[in-house]
Amino acid sequence: MVKPAKEFLDRAIEATVDLNDKEACEIAYEALKLGIDTQYLLEHGFHAALALMKDMFDEGRIYLPHMLAAAEAVEAATKVLMPTSIENTQNSKGVVLLGTIEGDIHSIGKDIVGTNLRIDGYEVIDLGVDVPVETFVEMAIKYNPDVIATSALMTITMTNQLTLEDSLRDAGIRDKLKTMIGGTPVTPDWATKIGADIYGKDASDAIRKINLIMRPEKKETMAVSKNKCYENVCY
Repeated sequence: MVKPAKEFLDRAIEATVDLNDKEACEIAYEALKLGIDTQYLLEHGFHAALALMKDMFDEGRIYLPHMLAAAEAVEAATKVLMPTSIENTQNSKGVVLLGTIEGDIHSIGKDIVGTNLRIDGYEVIDLGVDVPVETFVEMAIKYNPDVIATSALMTITMTNQLTLEDSLRDAGIRDKLKTMIGGTPVTPDWATKIGADIYGKDASDAIRKINLIMRPEKKETMAVSKNKCYENVCY
């Protein structure tokens, strides 16, 4: 596939910032016709625009309705690009149970991670936002995922990531899966403290680390102690 030119990426960013879902779809269709690398376009165009808008939101320059409208524009483009991105994936690389932890309604980061995981060949079960710990446990028992990934965008909701670790152990399934945590206030130290397996700094980092733990032949290169981390992948 052809890597999109900077001008093409700029158009994707502009369409998102302008909250123009129609233009976003047109850019996506044009990309398909030109044989452009859809994953690169999503990551460095549309998702880069969402990251830019998140910074603007944090600075108080835009408001929640703008963020939601921008996410809708990116979702519209993603629906056009996704079928082509995954049509060559014969078998799922694994199952990821994904959601924003209870008490938190932020979805942008979670949605970006979910989209990139699907593009990379994973089956993603997205539980949405403000997901109770009990629901994560129930769905884990039902779907037997390889990874449970939770996002927390506020320090007051991070503690529910610890509660989830405890609840998974109480349910007797913690050793049957890996856990990944991410979000603005989340750190590698927090991942180590609560016993999470993976700290995902951003979407690219999260996917790289999930790919690493899903490849058994690579596990010997990683620390096996719960008190240590190898490139922020905590075991």
